[in-house]
Amino acid sequence: MKYLLDTNILSEPLKASPDQKVMSMLQAHQDDLVTATLVIHELYFGCYRLAASRKRDTIEAFINKAVIDTIPLLPYCDKAAEWHAQERARLQKDGRTPSFADGQIAAIAFINRTTLVTRNISDFKYFSNIELVCWHSGHTQLL
Repeated sequence: MKYLLDTNILSEPLKASPDQKVMSMLQAHQDDLVTATLVIHELYFGCYRLAASRKRDTIEAFINKAVIDTIPLLPYCDKAAEWHAQERARLQKDGRTPSFADGQIAAIAFINRTTLVTRNISDFKYFSNIELVCWHSGHTQLL
């Protein structure tokens, strides 16, 4: 099984007191981890919003060395775009408008048949046929 890591999971090691459940799961599944190019964008965006500082340098080095150099990146491709468009149309009919980026990440997880690991289950819970897990709580949900 492959796990697609959301931004809030990949950034956990940068916290002053990282969640030990998450850190244990990252270690235990290190050979089964992937992430989305959109998640990389979110990490860089958060980094580049900071003023030049030691903290920013540390975060940028982490993104480059601990993430990009070690975790396979999955792109948002034509199949993901089609699935995402279908889901957006379906959800809009239901009166729901999830974040565009979250929809893209969900699409990448769906077309690559990965389990999406996130702290924010609520951001993804209305998308069809994706498996979600929260390593913080151990909560798993197949939608």
